Amino acid sequence: MRTYFSWIVAVCAGVALGADDASSVRSDLEVAEAQQSVPALKPAATYQMKDNTIVVEISEYAGYAGLVVANNGLEPNEESYFFKKHGFKVKLVLSEEDAWSILNAGKIAANATTADVLPLYGSQLQVVVPVLIGFSRGADGLVVRSDIKQINDLKGKTVAYSQFNESDFLVRYLAQQAGLSVNVLESPHAKPDPNKVNVVACTDAFGAADFFLRDVVDGRSRVQGCMTWAPRMGEVVRDSKGKARLLMTNRNLLLVADILIVNKGFAAEKPDIVRGLVEGLLDGNSRVRAGIAPYRAVIAKAFKWKEGDVDEEMSKVHLANLPENLAFFDGTIDSAGSFSYIYELAVMAYGSGFIPRPVAYERYLALDGLKAIQKAGLFASEVAQIKPIQSADATPLETPVLARDVRLLYQPNSAKLDMTSKKNSEDLAYLAKMLQVSPGSTLVLRGHVDNARVQEFEASGGAALVQRMAMKAAQLSKDRASGVRDQLVKDYKIDPARIEVVGCGWREPLGTDMDQNRRVEVQWFTLE
Repeated sequence: MRTYFSWIVAVCAGVALGADDASSVRSDLEVAEAQQSVPALKPAATYQMKDNTIVVEISEYAGYAGLVVANNGLEPNEESYFFKKHGFKVKLVLSEEDAWSILNAGKIAANATTADVLPLYGSQLQVVVPVLIGFSRGADGLVVRSDIKQINDLKGKTVAYSQFNESDFLVRYLAQQAGLSVNVLESPHAKPDPNKVNVVACTDAFGAADFFLRDVVDGRSRVQGCMTWAPRMGEVVRDSKGKARLLMTNRNLLLVADILIVNKGFAAEKPDIVRGLVEGLLDGNSRVRAGIAPYRAVIAKAFKWKEGDVDEEMSKVHLANLPENLAFFDGTIDSAGSFSYIYELAVMAYGSGFIPRPVAYERYLALDGLKAIQKAGLFASEVAQIKPIQSADATPLETPVLARDVRLLYQPNSAKLDMTSKKNSEDLAYLAKMLQVSPGSTLVLRGHVDNARVQEFEASGGAALVQRMAMKAAQLSKDRASGVRDQLVKDYKIDPARIEVVGCGWREPLGTDMDQNRRVEVQWFTLE
């Protein structure tokens, strides 16, 4: 569950005071016991509708503004889209508590959450997914100490996070893309693994931010970063007084997909209600996308925000329309992660330790409502509009967010990519997905060749031969990187302008293993 405007009073009081004066209020209250398995849920039961009203639990997050607008506020009323068009009422309940068990047990009809959480609970979670609400676009981010320049720099270091939500998923995803794995520490005092990204669990994402900030302010070094969300991530950077920086957000990383999940028994008994809920959500999203101004007051009132804060919070989300929903679920959406892709990424990110027997993502899908809405011709003028976001004052990033070695196979002394290799095909698909889930991002492919014969060249021809062969090596390495780019353009229709190639020759060996030195190193740049 998300929360965007809460605060831990004792911790904040400690940050406001000097380090010595505040020591009495500074304890590790935010640290939670690390879970080594997914919590068990209450047994499944069917939700029973009362007084012609269904209860839907959401959290204080701009991405749920479409639901609020469709419902004309939080309380059940006859002015809502749901009542006017479909004859039922909706009560939206704001909560930051874990809703999995109460939804499973039939205490509420539906809950808004993120797609990455579903595979964690597997067959014990009896829900269906009828609609994509939207994407978080900058609401989640990784704050690090100022000397951390990219994800790879977190190897051997520790990040504060919260378990089993998008905070957990993003840490694992980013580490995985950098070729690293995650090690869950039992406590902040446990010895970190020098070869992994270490994580320490906190009560929630705001607690992770507070724990990290206090470590920075106190001059300690237990954690080097935190995965958290707005507005806390910006406040941590501000309050660190230059000691912390925002490494990246998901502004252009479309992997945090907010979805509506509905009690499975209720959905089977009341398919018309589910369709009305989906239609109302899409209508609310459509109206907010067309212009926030008419709805600023109702959104502010629901979330207890100042009206002047609404636009800023809404700028960090993308509310999904009908064609984006259809593409998200059938996997044809070109510039964003699909439901199946995010689901499988989560399975891989958490691994068999947390998901020993993953269930198929199809078991959750209940798309009859979306299909009926499409067949009825509703929202027919809408088009998918997921685009890169970049602020007007943004400057090109000097450092890639992450780098990863991708060792593609080549014919001897050739720049032709061996497309009979299964590994090559898998690596190309991986690179294509990196670009597809991050609109506007670019790759730099840095080709390398091995330096096995340099001493031989020196012995037989001296400096002149070494220089001549070095030029050939540089060209071969560039041709290999170009071959990767060309294959991505051909097979995955990637815009070639998004891929830069560099030939490094033999200048940057990783060691004495020549197989390791024949490589294409991938650097990933995102827009902020």
